[in-house]
Amino acid sequence: MTKALLLTACFFLTATAALAAPPPVVRTGAPTAPIAATVEVPGGSDLIYLSGMLPPVADPSAPPGTPAAYGDTTTQTVNLFKHMQDVLKEKGLTLGDVVMMRIYMVGDPAKDGHMDFAGMMAGYKQFFGTPEQPNKPARSTVQVAGLAAPGPAMEIEVTVARPHR
Repeated sequence: MTKALLLTACFFLTATAALAAPPPVVRTGAPTAPIAATVEVPGGSDLIYLSGMLPPVADPSAPPGTPAAYGDTTTQTVNLFKHMQDVLKEKGLTLGDVVMMRIYMVGDPAKDGHMDFAGMMAGYKQFFGTPEQPNKPARSTVQVAGLAAPGPAMEIEVTVARPHR
């Protein structure tokens, strides 16, 4: 009888553990840093890869394929993250689920051919590390010679983690 009770208790403990919340994604780094130094994704999580996205056209009256059509770097960053939010929402995800980000930027002629990192950060900080959305991804930002389409200042790709429920 004791053995049967012990086996029953073990069964219920195992079943309860299986229903427990999945382990969280762990992000480390300085609290004031805009990005995570490391992001640990628990085993069994789904990883979703979003292909590189360009910002949407901000000014349809501007000549197509020109920087003026997309707006300044901050505008492009904000519009791109708003679009990314919509894509993630379709999958039941948010920008808070982003664990890795790669930003490819072209040089800005107004900045002697250097990327407008400050302009990108002004937009980025509206979406990551905020009181409303405190999660920050690991991130790389690099300047490239060009993008697939003329006009935009950047292309952003992300990896998103969804722990199994």
